[in-house]
This record gives sequence, structure tokens and C-alpha cells, in this order.
Amino acid sequence: MTISLKKLIFAKKFMARILNIETSTGYCSVSIGNNGKCEHLRVSVPDDSRKSSHSELLAVFAKEVIDEANIKASDLDAVCISGGPGSYTGLRIGTSTCKGICFGGNIPLISVNTLLVIAAMAKAKYNGQYDMIVPMIDARRMEVYTTLVDSNLKMLADVEAKIIDSQSFAEYADKKLLFCGNGAPKCKEVLENQNFIFLDDIYPSAEFMVELSEDAFRNGKFENLAYYEPFYLKEFIATTSKKSLF
Repeated sequence: MTISLKKLIFAKKFMARILNIETSTGYCSVSIGNNGKCEHLRVSVPDDSRKSSHSELLAVFAKEVIDEANIKASDLDAVCISGGPGSYTGLRIGTSTCKGICFGGNIPLISVNTLLVIAAMAKAKYNGQYDMIVPMIDARRMEVYTTLVDSNLKMLADVEAKIIDSQSFAEYADKKLLFCGNGAPKCKEVLENQNFIFLDDIYPSAEFMVELSEDAFRNGKFENLAYYEPFYLKEFIATTSKKSLF
């Protein structure tokens, strides 16, 4: 698909109206950023008692924020997906929705790293001093997806699947680190250091994608819509239920 030349020229000159979609964890959220500010937002908090899934909520949320902005989907300058790492199913749902909107309106696709989205919320919520942010997404057992991020939301290390033990981050023992995301709580007791700060209620949200997607738009960082795939980090492994089929 060929992105409108007009849109690409505008990306270099003007700030944009961008639909942001986040489905990488149990949270589901959609926002519209306009001129780098979050104007319309929907967030669904994980709730075991509610049966609605991302696949049911996402289209509703997207329509609601677009209607609130008094625009059509084709008026969007870009669509941004929180592209992982994270839940395989959640990322697939978010990606397919974003691609559908982009194909339908000849709209460019942007992808931002989910760990940066988590770090963006931590940066906004924490008022104290720190050296680095350590966003974490829960994997299995004591494993997390993580990286190191500075106060300007720049990654200082590659994203990795890291198994946490008492020696993890020992090289940063004298640094003040902000641990956040749904992988951080299980690491709190293992990582005993007075310089390590663990933040609660920090998660990937479309609200905090706005600054990241605006920056990507301004710098012309668009994805190849036809071939784009989320950043799974690890291969999906299907499991078989232990319950009898008969």
C-alpha cells in the first residue's frame, strides 16, 4: 500500500491527530492524540468477573473516541499500535484492528515499544529523582520482558526476556532505579536494594502513547503496513489443556 504523499509531507511540518491503540496486557485502551496532547481516552481495567475481551472492546472504544473528536476514521493522520512485547493474543488483536483502519483509510501505521509506554506513565506519575526507569512486563514464573529507559524515554539497553534473581541489576546497585509494570511486583522481594523503587499501578496505556506516537510521526517513522508484525520477543507456544476431552 502507498501512503498518501500529502500525509508524509505533513508529517514533517505539522503535529498530527493520531489514534493510539494499546492491547499488550490485560488492559485495553484507546486514545486520540492531537498536537501531542491526549484529548479522548477509553481504558478498560482487567477484571476477572467481566467476560468482555479486547476483541469486543477495541472496536467500540475506537468508534467512541473518533466520534468524540467529531471526525471520521479517514481524517486521522496516523494510527499507532503499542507493538510489544506483551501478550501474543492481545498484540494480534490490536495489530489486526490497526491494520484494518489503516488499509480502509489509506492511513500510515506507527508502532511504539510497549515498555516505553510503561516508562512514559512512570515518568508522568513519579515526582522524585531517579537515574533510570526499568519497565517490566510479566512473562512466566520469574521471567520478565524488560529494558532500561532514561528520563527522556530513550532506551539504554536492548529489550530482553530476563529471569530475575537476587543478582539481577547488581551492576546498578548504586543507581536509583524505578521498577514498574505488571512484572515488577514479583521482583520486589528478590531485588532488595534501598536505591530500588517499585511503583504501583503503572501499566501500558494509550494515554501515554501520545507523546511517543507524535514524535514518531514528526520523524516519519512509519511501518510497512503490509508486512508489519508485532514485537513478540519470544515465539508463541501453544499449550494443551490437561482436562479430559471426554
